[in-house]
Amino acid sequence: MANTPNVDAGHPAMDYAEHDRTYAMFLALVKWGVIFNVLLLILMAFFLL
Repeated sequence: MANTPNVDAGHPAMDYAEHDRTYAMFLALVKWGVIFNVLLLILMAFFLL
């Protein structure tokens, strides 16, 4: 068929090292975000109740 896209044309290989670094940064930010929110809730419970 003439309208079928060619999925193998012109796509560079994925940079797995960069992907791993990005995912590691995402996990680190999620971890520290959860820790910050838990500490914030504990402090709010202590000072506001």
